[in-house]
Parts: sequence; structure tokens; C-alpha cells
Amino acid sequence: MNKPELLVTPTSLSDIESLSRAGADAFIVGEQKFGLRLAGEFSKVEIKKAITIAHSHGKKVYIAMNAIFHNEKVEELEEYISFMKDAEADAIVFGDPAVLMAARIAAPDMMLHWNTETTATNWYTCNYWGRKGAKRAVLARELSMDSIVEIKESAEVEVEVQVHGMTCMFQSKRSLLGNYFEYQGKVLEIEHRKQQKNMFLHDKERHNKYPIFEDENGTHIMSPNDMCIIDELGELIEAGIDSFKIDGVLKSSQYMMEVTKLYRKAIDLFVQDEEQYDDVKDELLEEAKQLQPDNRPLDTGFFFKETVY
Repeated sequence: MNKPELLVTPTSLSDIESLSRAGADAFIVGEQKFGLRLAGEFSKVEIKKAITIAHSHGKKVYIAMNAIFHNEKVEELEEYISFMKDAEADAIVFGDPAVLMAARIAAPDMMLHWNTETTATNWYTCNYWGRKGAKRAVLARELSMDSIVEIKESAEVEVEVQVHGMTCMFQSKRSLLGNYFEYQGKVLEIEHRKQQKNMFLHDKERHNKYPIFEDENGTHIMSPNDMCIIDELGELIEAGIDSFKIDGVLKSSQYMMEVTKLYRKAIDLFVQDEEQYDDVKDELLEEAKQLQPDNRPLDTGFFFKETVY
């Protein structure tokens, strides 16, 4: 039975060591200039150090370049990719075809993971990007379990699925918060997302709080709950899903380490002894619930319900 990769998003360089020991197999790092909704901001120097540390533990590092690029940034893509090649990054995560074109010039042997966040909803499209050069497709978060399994059955590329963390509900390239405060005659300084962890849109009717933040890529509104399917991993593992992602956006280092340990245990147990996993999966879910803040309940995302448009 294929054991899926456990992919996590560290919040800082210091997390690489601890998350490696906690059981992570791979990391996504980058800077908001090129990547969307990162758990932490990594400079080039920090990325190079992260790769060195991860590789010393036999882990992989993927570089986030899945932003939506306008003309002024296109000329920077080749240089950035070339740097990542020299730093020995294991793959680049992209959504914009401009990154694929730049990679063909700057690093034609670089592994590419296609991730547009929303449009990877069928195996045919996944295979299209596979034939263009992508090794992996990162599936949309709005898919059911049955749809994911069906895609994997016909996919010619690796398949990555998010299994834990918040998801993005809305993104605008505009700085909506900054524009609003400026309109009111107030000054709002946006300095990465470290300043934004306690900003919410409050839906009193549904008693939901939606985290909201701005970065160089615009305004992002996130889900009121965190996805968690630690007790429902079996079907995905049996289907041969290649990578399970834990998204650490707006999460603490300690939270990420504890959640990583839980999923490492769950994956290993299922692969080694499915019955033993079945015996403890409810306990693992309870442990995950204990890690959650009061305003962030867990749910199963769209795995077991129809997408509502």
C-alpha cells in the first residue's frame, strides 16, 4: 500500500527542524511576492537554509509560486526559479502558466506542481497540465471524497489533497481593508499577515467568524471552521492519493507541530494495521479537537457534502 506524503506549511525557519521530527515529509515555503496565502514569510536566504535543514532529515521542500501574476512581476520569474534550482528545491508550486514557461527556460528539469486552488476539479484537466510538464495536481478544496477518488483513478499525475486547516472562501487582488480604512480617513498599515491574526468578519446570524487578512496578493477571507479528516483517511490512502496537506495559515508553530504528530500517527497506523487505526481514529479526532480554539470548530469540509454555489 502506498504511504502518502505528509506535507505541511511551516510558519518560520525554526519550524523546519521540529516539524521534521514531528513526522512531516515535505514543506511548502515561499514569500508572498510569488506565493498565495503562506503560513510564513521566507526570504531567499531562509528558503536556502530551510532546504538544507529539510534535506539533512531526508525531507523535501516545495517553493510556492502560485500567485496570480501581472506584467510587472513576470520578468522576475526566471531569476527566482533559477535561484531555487541552485538552492536545490524539490519542486515549484504554480498556478499561472507564466511560471511554467519561465521554468522551461530557467530550470527545465525542475519538478512542477499545478495548484490554482479552485480549478482542479476533474482528471482531464489534471492530465492536461501533466502533459504540459506538471508532475502533480493539487485538487480543489470543494470536492467530495467520491470525486477525489474518481480523479485519482484516471490521473496521469500525482494527486495532492488538503486534509486539515482553513480554506479560502474569497480573494480579491484589491486591498479592500486598506481602501476601506483610507476612505474613512484612517491609516491602515499592512505588514505581512503577522499583524492580521485577530481580524474577522463576524456573521451574527450564523454565529460565524471569518478570518480576513491582506498581503501583497490582495484581500483573503477564510473559512469559519478548520477542515479535519484524521478519522476518514482510509479511503484516500486506499485510493493511492500521493500527498496529504496540512495548511498552517494563521496557525501557531506549536499547533502545527501537534497536528503533524497526530496525522503522522494516523497515516502510519492505517498503512501498518488498518484495524488498529480504526480502534484509535476517534481518539485522534478528539485530540485534534482539543487543539482547536473555541472559535475554530472542526468539520469535514466538502468531503461528504455537495458543493453549494
